[in-house]
Amino acid sequence: MTLKVVTFGCRLNSYESELIKKSATDAGLTDTVIFNSCAVTSEAERQLRQAIRKEKRNNPNAKLIITGCAAQVNAQKYASMPEVDKVIGNTEKTKKDSYLSLAETEKVLVNDIMSVTETAPQFIDSFDGRARAFMQVQTGCNHRCTFCIIPYGRGNSRSVPIGEIVLQAQLLVDAGFKEIVITGVDITGYGLDLPGTPSLAQMILRLLNNVPKLHRLRFSSIDVAEIDDELLELIVKEPRIMPHLHLSLQSGDNMILKRMKRRHNRQQIIDFCDEVRKLRPDVVFGADIIAGFPTEDAAMFQNTLNIVDEANLTYLHVFPYSERDGTPASRMPQVEKHIRKERAKILRKKGEEKIAQHYQSQIGKRLNVLVEAGNIGRSADFSAVKLENVSEGDLLEVTITSASSNMLYV
Repeated sequence: MTLKVVTFGCRLNSYESELIKKSATDAGLTDTVIFNSCAVTSEAERQLRQAIRKEKRNNPNAKLIITGCAAQVNAQKYASMPEVDKVIGNTEKTKKDSYLSLAETEKVLVNDIMSVTETAPQFIDSFDGRARAFMQVQTGCNHRCTFCIIPYGRGNSRSVPIGEIVLQAQLLVDAGFKEIVITGVDITGYGLDLPGTPSLAQMILRLLNNVPKLHRLRFSSIDVAEIDDELLELIVKEPRIMPHLHLSLQSGDNMILKRMKRRHNRQQIIDFCDEVRKLRPDVVFGADIIAGFPTEDAAMFQNTLNIVDEANLTYLHVFPYSERDGTPASRMPQVEKHIRKERAKILRKKGEEKIAQHYQSQIGKRLNVLVEAGNIGRSADFSAVKLENVSEGDLLEVTITSASSNMLYV
């Protein structure tokens, strides 16, 4: 058995898993499985523990290392699992030294994440099996949403200097990548910790100007409350920024948004989507939504369901609310779990309908498509396109002739 990295959670973790793989390989690790974990919900941790036990049953001689957010916030919990050989924190997980001489160091290698003040740039020049590359520009978060444990796993917001980002992007373009997804925990909070406090828009402008051969740039997720006029202008006028914006929405009800300690209200979401769509008609929106947040009643849930149509959201990433120990929301009056699951089911069905509607609207259009694995490509607005006789990484102009509920065809 060789080295294997198993990724849970967000796109930032996907990026960091590549760094982990490189560092662990450079350290000479073999016969090892590294779990890069997520702690966003208790369900995510349940799935992690299940995967750890299954891996040990299937590969009893393999060393198991746990890292990522779950390891950061619950280090001793995972260190106490008999299947686990080592627990490594978020700051340490991308460093080669963390994987040297595992048996000769403490089982837990996790520092105080709140003491970290810099995001050291880490460079990757390849991604296994991906046509697009993720690039970390920021990590951590200065906000304290009542449902979220992530600031305690990632620390406060820390940004990568612009010069390092430009260098990383150039490496990826030189390696053949035509699309880069800029990722982080709170990318619209970029730059507040850097000298001169450069904004996300200023960073992107530098990136695009200095890496002219980059064809496509995509955002992982954005917070409407942090979007300034400069960023809005870039989004609507820069053709290399993809017309696909994923919003950190969470709820469509104002009272629930207040109880979540979010910084936007429902009308701001609707107005933002309307404004961008007016200036860039090809834009498509996605959103993260939590179903069954504490105190959410039927009318509040209906407001969330309604905003999908009112803001014309297409790609829905739906979570049934899951309690996290140590968060204020876990101490609020809870919605029964079967109601949370039912509301999540309703939202997901709504999302399926919105995707099907959008795909029907694409028939007859000429689309720019980046080919991924399995002869599937993604258009600029992230629509999935089935292709034939193409190679991964090709960037093609195709005409859409038909559509199913979840796929476009040429």
